[in-house]
Amino acid sequence: GALYSRKFTIDGEQISLQVQDTPFVSLEDDTDSICCQEQINRSIYWADGFVFVYSITDYGSFRLLRPLHQHIRRIHPNANIPLLLMANKGDLLRARQVSSKEGLQLATELGGTYCEVSARENCEGVHEAFQQLCQELGRSSSSCNGEKRRGLHLVRPKSPNMQDLKRRLKQALTSKGKSATTL
Repeated sequence: GALYSRKFTIDGEQISLQVQDTPFVSLEDDTDSICCQEQINRSIYWADGFVFVYSITDYGSFRLLRPLHQHIRRIHPNANIPLLLMANKGDLLRARQVSSKEGLQLATELGGTYCEVSARENCEGVHEAFQQLCQELGRSSSSCNGEKRRGLHLVRPKSPNMQDLKRRLKQALTSKGKSATTL
């Protein structure tokens, strides 16, 4: 999965957001257990919050969320990690397979918040949902009295985009240094 990094300001505080896209999570043969790559487990270890996205036109994507949450709870059994349940494709109401009521019930059951969006027609709704989650993360981290919420010593993965940018910056600085010494 891809890792996306952005920095922005919420309530006067600079936030560094990393979003790990986690494809290839699936249910194991007719059970309620999930099968996922080790990379996804590493992402779960370092995550401070979760956004579960499903399509309202695909009941299978919705059905995957409860087992995924149970998997996360096995990794973080006592953590109070913010969760946002995001129903996407809100513009495709004729093809709806998952009702808003079902989404809201699951969000309540999992202890998260719920929103329904159309990333295609209104990206502002997606932005507002992420902003809400970041505010919730800010509240939960400030309640930890400056202590790290979990005692894990795992390094967060770096964004491939940032690694490429750092490499190019080093190359540019190295080439400037060489040309300045040859003058």
